[in-house]
Amino acid sequence: MFSPFLRTAVIIAISLNSLSCVETEQAPQWVKNYISPPKQLKYPASATALRVCADPNNMPFSNQKGEGFENKIANLIASEMDLPVEYLWWAERRGFFRNTLRAGKCDVVIGVPASFELAATTRPYYRSTYVFVSRSDRHLGINSLEDPRLKTMKIGVQMIGDDGTNAPPAHALTNRGMIDNIRGYTLYGDYSETDPPARIVDAVVKGDVDVAVVWGPLAGYFASKQAVPLTITPVSPEIDKPYLPFVYDISVGVRRGEDDLRQRIDEILDKKQAEIRSILNSYHVPAPRTEQTAQIAITKEGA
Repeated sequence: MFSPFLRTAVIIAISLNSLSCVETEQAPQWVKNYISPPKQLKYPASATALRVCADPNNMPFSNQKGEGFENKIANLIASEMDLPVEYLWWAERRGFFRNTLRAGKCDVVIGVPASFELAATTRPYYRSTYVFVSRSDRHLGINSLEDPRLKTMKIGVQMIGDDGTNAPPAHALTNRGMIDNIRGYTLYGDYSETDPPARIVDAVVKGDVDVAVVWGPLAGYFASKQAVPLTITPVSPEIDKPYLPFVYDISVGVRRGEDDLRQRIDEILDKKQAEIRSILNSYHVPAPRTEQTAQIAITKEGA
């Protein structure tokens, strides 16, 4: 992987690593089939502030104005700890974790995949999914990678970095022979612009693509900002065989060895579940189809 450090790119990198694990399952037992976590120098966490590493131009997650949902969650955690929030702003590109959290310049990253190898992670505080995005006025109703209509459509997918590394949707679609109709949109975009990852959603609105497959928090937020109504549907299947997940658990990351800090944040995440869910809902973060089905069932039982 070129760069797993833009928030969405981290999630994509986990998927690609999962594929590598599948390929090595038949190797002899003495072959090392995992990546050891990098050694971590000991930097004590601040006792006077919640020091957060964040991107200043990465909505809906964070920005320098504090408008992202991760900014709101950082405020919630800091308030419970009776500490102010202090930010280290750093563009989430190659070297983000090396130059921020692991260098001891900040102590927390709000929003990393669970079991992330470059940090110690808390309990997951939300779960989201890749989604299909299309114009509502087209009534496409695409909800599965197996939909035969995809073979004749222009499909937008997210690409990682300047080398255009494939993301999970691109892998899944090319595995089904849909190569020529894929249009790639880089997650990085032009960083001098506001909201560079939004270009893939803009392409759906403009009709440059018929449908796009987008990481849910990005899709939900930017779709809500469009003048044209858009339909968002979780990708099915949630795990594409042999093992390419489209649904991910997201946690808070701290430096390895900061067990007290991680435990304290775990307690706050557990205590503030309802407030966190309210924040996520206000940013239109979609839940996986399985969670939506469970919620419907709970609602019916409680009616």
